[in-house]
Amino acid sequence: MQNHIIRKIAMLALALGMASAALASADTSPKPGGVYLLKPGIYVAKGSDCGAPPNAAIRQYDGKGLSTAHTRACKVTVKSRKRSTYTVDQSCIDAGAGPAPRVVQRQQVTVQDALTFTQVIRGDRTTYQYCPVYQLPKDLQNVVR
Repeated sequence: MQNHIIRKIAMLALALGMASAALASADTSPKPGGVYLLKPGIYVAKGSDCGAPPNAAIRQYDGKGLSTAHTRACKVTVKSRKRSTYTVDQSCIDAGAGPAPRVVQRQQVTVQDALTFTQVIRGDRTTYQYCPVYQLPKDLQNVVR
């Protein structure tokens, strides 16, 4: 009887392990990379809810720069790098849509890991964390797909 229970537990553990491996292999989202070696996608200010973030709390990383709800086509020029802290000039089109001028802004970005970074702009420091697509509101899910 005891051997039977042990075999069932072992089979259950094996099945759970295979299910976890299958879920992990189903992740088709982009891997970390680009200028900051972050996972491309939507990040929100720490303390904000991925499911309903305010526009001011959103950053989108595409491997080239960090856009906001009101900027797009951002491109970073790295001025200096000390370990995981980058001093950059970021150039963005200063509108979410339509024609607008390109603006350049000096920033400091510190990458804690592939899913977390801190951005300092004019002395204001904010830490952002990655939001998986399934946790985002539908309008933001459509932006990253």
